[in-house]
Amino acid sequence: MTTVDPGRSFLRAFRHRNFRLFFAGQGVSMIGTWVQQIAQSWLVYRLTGSPFLLGLTSFAAQIPILFLAPLGGVLSDRFDRRRMLLVTQSVLMSQALVLAVLTLSGHIQVWHILALASVYGIAMGFDTPVRQSLLIGLVGDKQDLANAIALNSMLMNTSRMIGPSIAGVLLALLSEGWCFLINAASYLAILLAVHAFHITPGAPNRVGLRQGLREAARYAWRSRIVRTLLPLLALMSFMASPYVTLMPVIAHDVLHGGPHTLGFLVGAAGLGALAGTSWLAVRGRVSGLPRVISVSAAIAGLALIFVSRSTASWLSLPLMVGVGFGIIVTAASINTILQTIVPDDKRGRLMSFYTMAFLGVAPLGALWAGTLASWIGAPNTLLMSGCCCLLGALVYRRFVPVL
Repeated sequence: MTTVDPGRSFLRAFRHRNFRLFFAGQGVSMIGTWVQQIAQSWLVYRLTGSPFLLGLTSFAAQIPILFLAPLGGVLSDRFDRRRMLLVTQSVLMSQALVLAVLTLSGHIQVWHILALASVYGIAMGFDTPVRQSLLIGLVGDKQDLANAIALNSMLMNTSRMIGPSIAGVLLALLSEGWCFLINAASYLAILLAVHAFHITPGAPNRVGLRQGLREAARYAWRSRIVRTLLPLLALMSFMASPYVTLMPVIAHDVLHGGPHTLGFLVGAAGLGALAGTSWLAVRGRVSGLPRVISVSAAIAGLALIFVSRSTASWLSLPLMVGVGFGIIVTAASINTILQTIVPDDKRGRLMSFYTMAFLGVAPLGALWAGTLASWIGAPNTLLMSGCCCLLGALVYRRFVPVL
C-alpha cells in the first residue's frame, strides 16, 4: 500500500517555478492591499463618521468589477495574460501612490477617496479574471490545479490575517498615508515576479466580445453545476462579504475599541479563512466539495448571527474566525470545481463569471449594508445577513445529491 506524505501533498504546486514566483510576489502585494483597505476604511470613518459613506467607498471600489469582469475574461482568453497582469498591477500601484501623496500632504478629501476607489475597481475588473485564469499556466496541468487554487486562497487569507494587524499598528503609530505608501511599494514584488515568469502563451481565442460572452453564458446555463453554484456564491457575496464594511462601526461603537480592535476583528476572519484554505490544500481533491460547500455556507451564516449579538471582543474574535472560515471555504471550493470542469478555451470567461458573483456582487452588498446600517444599526444588519446566508445554505443543500 502506497502512502502519501501530507507535507508533499500540501505543497505539491510549489514544484512549479512560476507558481513559486507568483506565490511570493502576490504574498507581499496582498498584505499591502489589506493594509490599505483597513486604513482607507478607518480614514473614511474618521473624516465622516458615516456608515453610509463606508458602504459607498466599498461600492465604488468594487462595482466596476461587476461590469468589467466579463470584458476582462474575454481579453484574458484573447491576449497574453502575463502582459495584461503587468499593466493592471502597475495601475494599482499608481492608485495607491496617489492616495498616499494626497493623504500625507493633508489634501485628502472624501471625494478623492471615492474617485481613487473607482480606479482600483476598474483595474481589478480586468486583473482578477486574468489572475484566476493564469493559475493553470503556472502549474502546467490540472493535476496540481486544485492544490494551487487552495494555496492561492490560503495566501490571500494569510494576508487578510497579517495585513489588518499591521494596519492597526501603523494607524496607532503613524497615519493612514503611510499605510497607502507601504501598499504602493508592495506592488513591486508582484511586478518583479511576473517579469520573471517563463510561460509560453497559449493559442489566442479570436472570438468577438459579444459572441464570446454568449458562448460562455450558454455553457454556464447548460451546466447544472455552474448554474447551481454561481447563484449561491452571489448570495454569499452580497450578504456575507460586506461584513468588512461594517467592522469599523462594530469596533468603534459596539466594542468601544480603536483601530487595533478593527485590525484584530478583520485579522480573526483572516485566521479562519487561512484555516479553511489550509484544510482544502491538504484535502486536495474535488470529490465531496458540493457537500463541503453546504456546511461552510451554513457556518458563515451562523457565525454572522452570533457576531451581531456580541458586545464583547473576547466573544466576537472567535466568531469572526467562523465567518472567515465559512465564506472562504465556500468561495474556494466553488472556484476549484469550476476550474476543474471548465474547458481551457473558455477559462477566462467562466472565471469572469466567478469574479462577478464573488467580487462584483459584493459592492452592491456593501452599499446595501451601509444604507441599512444607517437605519437599523450595524448589529441588526449583520443579523439579517447571517439569516439570509443560513437560508441560502439550506436551500442549496437540496441540490447536493444531484451535484
